[in-house]
Amino acid sequence: MVQPYLNLREKTAARDRSLREKVMSLEAAASLVGDGNHVALGGCTLSRTPMAMIRTLIREKKKNLKISRSIVSTEGDLLYVSGVSQHIMTSWFSQGIVWGISKVMRHYTETKQARFEEWSHMSIGLRFRAGAMGIPFMPTRSMLGSGVAGQLPDVEELDCPYTGERLMLLPALNPDVALIHVQRCDAYGNAQIDGLQFMDADIAMAANRVILTTERIVSNDQIRRAPDQTKIPFFTVDAVIEVPYGSAPHECYGMYEPFFVHLDQYAELIRKDPVIGATEYLERYYYGPESWSEYLGLLGISNMLDATRRGRSIYDD
Repeated sequence: MVQPYLNLREKTAARDRSLREKVMSLEAAASLVGDGNHVALGGCTLSRTPMAMIRTLIREKKKNLKISRSIVSTEGDLLYVSGVSQHIMTSWFSQGIVWGISKVMRHYTETKQARFEEWSHMSIGLRFRAGAMGIPFMPTRSMLGSGVAGQLPDVEELDCPYTGERLMLLPALNPDVALIHVQRCDAYGNAQIDGLQFMDADIAMAANRVILTTERIVSNDQIRRAPDQTKIPFFTVDAVIEVPYGSAPHECYGMYEPFFVHLDQYAELIRKDPVIGATEYLERYYYGPESWSEYLGLLGISNMLDATRRGRSIYDD
């Protein structure tokens, strides 16, 4: 029997929306993520990936997480190889245009060790938008006329009752938990995003719980000085963690660019052998260093300074 959509939204509707401080550690925030949860990741490809929180979930040995994101990059490789996830839903799975399609993803899907559930770029966004709006599906023309929808079990078509046009119906996405990294937020979870916000505002509204990592925690007074920049409101947020360079080795717009030397080194490890290379990477950078500061130390101060110089150059005259 199909469960009524309003029943699926009960947890979201019952969230504690009070104005309260939510600052905690990465490890404490990880306790909000249960085995088997659907976890949505904010950002896109190499942009504002919540790497610090992902690393913590891997170190905590979470299991059977279903991951969704607009475009997945190296974090998807590590979630597969660590065993944290065997099911990733996205529209593209690549380390980045420079390095090509993920070799780890190809190995795991071709050997049927994991599932890569592919949607179009537009359809992933519309599914999060439907979840944010609290409606069970979103009508669209996206994927009509392509072969993508034929590979998916959860899409339907109908004739529009007003125009008679053929439309595709995309089921809403309501993640159990969303992990989102931002440039700044206050202790309550009012988050400001510089640059492209991607699907993050919809993800935050659609999820039952939201964990924010941030480059820095600022005062509520500072947030109020530029209210138009606040893209995620406090009443959607359950945890706030200050994690400088929390997207490294990926980028955070206006703060730092990708750590390209490090990502080239990762690509070389994967090129030799996808599974062995990713396993070696996990051992060195995820399981070895005990803290996020130690992890950043392994990435190297020269890489960090170079990425920071390039990232902040957008503000130069």
